[in-house]
Amino acid sequence: MKTQRNEKQLVITLIMFMTIVGLSSCRPKSATSAFSEDAAVKTYVAPGNYDEFYNFVSGGFSGQLAIYGLPSGRLLKVIPVFSVNAENGWGFSEETKPMLHTSFGEVPWDDSHHPNLSMTNGEYDGRWVFINANNTPRIARIDLKSFKTVEMLELPNSAGNHPSAYVTENTEYIVAGTRFSVPPDYIDGDVPITSYKENFKGHISFISVDPLTGEMKLSFQLAVPGFNYDLSHPGKGKSHGWFFFTCYNSEQAHTHLEVNASQNDKDFVLAVNWKKIEEHLKAGKGEKVKCRYAHNMYDEKMHVATSKIFEETTVLNIEDVKDCLYYIPCPKSPHGIDIDPSGEYIVASGKLATVIPVFSFDKIQKAIQEKSFEGETEGIHIINYEAALYGEVQNPGLGALHTEFDEKGNAYTSFFVSSEIVKWNIKDLQVLDRIPSTYSIGHLSVMGGDTKKPYGKYLVAYNKITKDRFLPTGPELAQCAQLIDISGDKMKLLLDFPTIGEPHYAVALPANMIKDNQIQFYNLAENKHPYVARSQKEAKVVREGNVVHVYMTAIRSHMAPDNIEGIMLGDTVYFHLTNIEQEWDIPHGFAVKGNTNAELLVMPGETQTLKWVPGRTGIFPFYCTDFCSALHQEMQGYARVSAQGNKVPLSYTLDDKTTDK
Repeated sequence: MKTQRNEKQLVITLIMFMTIVGLSSCRPKSATSAFSEDAAVKTYVAPGNYDEFYNFVSGGFSGQLAIYGLPSGRLLKVIPVFSVNAENGWGFSEETKPMLHTSFGEVPWDDSHHPNLSMTNGEYDGRWVFINANNTPRIARIDLKSFKTVEMLELPNSAGNHPSAYVTENTEYIVAGTRFSVPPDYIDGDVPITSYKENFKGHISFISVDPLTGEMKLSFQLAVPGFNYDLSHPGKGKSHGWFFFTCYNSEQAHTHLEVNASQNDKDFVLAVNWKKIEEHLKAGKGEKVKCRYAHNMYDEKMHVATSKIFEETTVLNIEDVKDCLYYIPCPKSPHGIDIDPSGEYIVASGKLATVIPVFSFDKIQKAIQEKSFEGETEGIHIINYEAALYGEVQNPGLGALHTEFDEKGNAYTSFFVSSEIVKWNIKDLQVLDRIPSTYSIGHLSVMGGDTKKPYGKYLVAYNKITKDRFLPTGPELAQCAQLIDISGDKMKLLLDFPTIGEPHYAVALPANMIKDNQIQFYNLAENKHPYVARSQKEAKVVREGNVVHVYMTAIRSHMAPDNIEGIMLGDTVYFHLTNIEQEWDIPHGFAVKGNTNAELLVMPGETQTLKWVPGRTGIFPFYCTDFCSALHQEMQGYARVSAQGNKVPLSYTLDDKTTDK
């Protein structure tokens, strides 16, 4: 295929970027012209009916994961992941606190960007969602039977865990890269920042996943040159066994990056042959290094999380796997890297480029065999650009970011600067259609667009600026998504809907794949919590020194025990609340006056614990916070706190009978 290379294109692009960036938030003139007259019909989901798709949307700076129904755009649930959530006690209850533990201590907030679904043979299998934490690098796993975060793994030697969490074709690995290169944990990191080129490294983590339980394990890490690794995607089909990363700052600048990291004509795509790396590991390559990282697990039988600190991991250096790593030149400051359903075409998006380069996996393999290299950087071969290139999409737009694919051989790319989505054909690289977004689109998501068999039909744009789209709410406006019909030749805007946090990437799967596999309640007989009370007969209050344990039950419309006396100032009280309902959609809540952390929201058959340290004497009401029945208001009780040394005996009431301890 012919290629057109303009030696001045990068300079021209930069000038255009600086000229247009100030206009990027302005309303595109044709923003409403793309709206389809039948949009309301296409997005309407009648009362009692279900949406076609679950859409899993990152919460960005909220640290959470939101679930929307499509095509309605209705928010179904916010899953707490990397941030405490007072609504349901996530990170506040004694059972969930360990989930937010790291080698730095408890980290109650993070920045989540890229959810990805577990796969079998390159297709979604509906078992788990994985998502990254950027600030304090971690990967979380959410169980799609309970829609609950059940695991977190901290990543050592990393910073800015942005190019993650991406899933290989059969969920062999979750792969995560480091946006910020830093001195690794296994050396003394107290070095001058000016020693960047000597001491700063990038680390790419390969996290294995147990095929039955989903449990994650840090299998190995690659130490790579100290660039900024931005985004990544696994190969599929013919390219299965490879992973691809965009990286910028090949200049290895450490200050004023918007200028100093834009000097080189090109940056790189890093191609990693992980199948071959596995062979090197079996042959004994790699080094065990000292580092600290946390692995947190939530047991849905115990209803308790535990945290374990690991002290070492395996790191492979370039000299260990030189035949597994290759750089491919890419127009400067690349961001997204995406692989088409066949696994042949690798699309890189240079933010400051006027073309979209499309690389060929077959040509990359041929270039490696024929040693079509144009040098090395820090021991890694650089494949000749033309030798790897399939072709370039000419004049597609400004500020290319991300590309996804439909089932018909088309690609869709988001353009941040020109605020639009461009549809183009993968084979002939011709632009077919474009539609404005509002405004400054970041990620986009085609239904199943990162799998071997996309579902197509809908595309969702996740936009950065929303002024004049929704009712104004002060300086901070609603975050935004737009639903677009891609079933025909022309894209049609169907719906705007607000989202939580700052949406980044999102994935969607057909609702029918998982909607009938949900846990409706936890089997009370299988509840292995150490403080469970499976019936009101097991409810009790126990003192252990200055610690008081309340084994409490909740059922419509009563808490037992409902009156507690004999608590002393200076005591620490643990309310262990078991929801003994065995029916779907009957959670119970719990709160006590003066408590300084949060409330609880306890699912049927589950046990959760609220820690309470009374700060004064008196009477403190507690009650159910979730409206559960006609007599919900009557679902309450009282705790009496007396001064130290008082002779008030520990007592509680069950069925109007007082029990003294």
